Amino acid sequence: MTSGLAVFDTTVQESNTWRSMIDARLPPCSRQEAYGAFRAVVHTLRDRLPLEAVLSLSAQLPLLLRGVFFEGWRPADAAFDIHDAEAFGEAVARRLPPGFSRHGKDAAQAVFSAFDRLDSGETAKLARHLPLAMRRLFPIEHRAA
Repeated sequence: MTSGLAVFDTTVQESNTWRSMIDARLPPCSRQEAYGAFRAVVHTLRDRLPLEAVLSLSAQLPLLLRGVFFEGWRPADAAFDIHDAEAFGEAVARRLPPGFSRHGKDAAQAVFSAFDRLDSGETAKLARHLPLAMRRLFPIEHRAA
């Protein structure tokens, strides 16, 4: 089924590609769980980043996922106190759906692997906004020194 609007059809297709990449990294994982992992991870990341980096990342996401990214965002509630991969994973775990069968760090690594869909230079700039101890959650090619 198509909407008849190319922009909507394209964003659904691109979003499904992201979801497929995430659920492939989190087997066994349903479509709903992959969506829940994406949402938990990007909300945790968004709340850890400065405004400039949030806007830069959002501009690269498919339209549909950009909406998920900004859902419920309150910039004043930023959580800059997350400084390492373990704390980030714990923050993600608190946002994962009940009964999610994987750790928050696993979800983060799966979602960050889907960042391969983004411009690598922009992803490296994004990583530079994070403490070194958090960057190890990113695939090696996206870790900026």
